[in-house]
Amino acid sequence: MIHGPLPGREDASEAATGSALVAALESGLALLNNVILVFAAIALIAACVILSYSVIGRALFQAANYWQDEAAVFLLVGATFMTSAYVQAKRGHVSIEAFVGLLSPLANRIRLWLVDLASFLFCAFFTWKSWTLTQEAYVDGQVSNSMWSPPLAIPYALMACGMTLLCLQLLLQIITPLAGASRR
Repeated sequence: MIHGPLPGREDASEAATGSALVAALESGLALLNNVILVFAAIALIAACVILSYSVIGRALFQAANYWQDEAAVFLLVGATFMTSAYVQAKRGHVSIEAFVGLLSPLANRIRLWLVDLASFLFCAFFTWKSWTLTQEAYVDGQVSNSMWSPPLAIPYALMACGMTLLCLQLLLQIITPLAGASRR
């Protein structure tokens, strides 16, 4: 696992060079990811406030909490999945970099490309299943089993949207070297 930039790798904030279309798509996705990041930070703060209110309300006033836990979970699910593309763009997902020093730069680029391809295939399947789950929940009118009963299509749609953005990010990372652009 690595917690900093790898030697020899360009700054992750630079857009890909070599293909105007890839650079434009990468810049657009980076802008969208930054906007989502702000809303995800607000969602995390809101989840903290809701859970704190829930604890204080139960401890001091013996107030029932019909909605607090689920609202916090919905916010956390949304923040987690919607920011996954941002984390992938920064290569911040957990990775094992034991072979980086042992392999040549070309072998490392191939390794990264193959890992991105395998990740994309898995995430594409997960995305497809997430969208089918969202559609089923919406059509069937599925709600949670609590007294509040919010529609389950909400967290499923957040999961599906986040996974779609992650797939787009992975696809950009896959096509960047193929388009003659510099690899991040």
